[in-house]
Amino acid sequence: MTPRCFIVRHGETEWSLNGRHTGITDLPLTANGEKRIKATGKALVGNDRLIVPKKLVHVYVSPRTRAQRTLELLEIGCKERLPWTEARKSEEEEPIRTEAEVEITDAIREWDYGDYEGLTSKQIRELREKNGQGPWDIWRDGCPGGESPEDVIRRLDALIAEIREKYHSRCFEGSSGGKGDVLIVAHGHILRAFAMRWTRKPLSETALILEAGGVGTLSYEHHNIHEPAIILGTAGFVVEE
Repeated sequence: MTPRCFIVRHGETEWSLNGRHTGITDLPLTANGEKRIKATGKALVGNDRLIVPKKLVHVYVSPRTRAQRTLELLEIGCKERLPWTEARKSEEEEPIRTEAEVEITDAIREWDYGDYEGLTSKQIRELREKNGQGPWDIWRDGCPGGESPEDVIRRLDALIAEIREKYHSRCFEGSSGGKGDVLIVAHGHILRAFAMRWTRKPLSETALILEAGGVGTLSYEHHNIHEPAIILGTAGFVVEE
């Protein structure tokens, strides 16, 4: 099998709804956000769906509550309790469907917006104009008091190298036991940057959109770990032969 890496942006929050940049601020999902993530889980997670729980080998999740709640609502059916919960749900509530370990990691926390935390793009443009600065492009300029593109690249490249070495290389060697897919639940800017670095592209070329609650798929071309690629669309769901 050619392994995949699924990237899931957390569901809608009040700030994502009105366009405010949300990095370190920990906000809950809106009621509508929760409802839409539940629907996404029902549509895309299952043995005959896009994300097949039994093929997952590892799950990475951001330290932010909005990302962790999103993972809960997807109901992938982890064998162990989620790291932030006291106990696992009963099998009646959520049957065990995967043995994948869930890991909370700062590697996929949202871009640190620094001085721009909580501001909309319009407010940032107005602030920069007031300060005599040029147009803002996060992929080129980063955020004052926060992270630069180089900071983000360093942490994402390290995570991508880990995924390929620990999980995906075994699939190409034929020793994965039918497992190898990785799931990442995080945030808008960091996941768009992740997809670009997955394909070894500079962030300055980013032209990707990932809506709140959106799901993307990364993999490899020609079953070759040296040819990472973005899957634009699937040919259908899984059908067991």
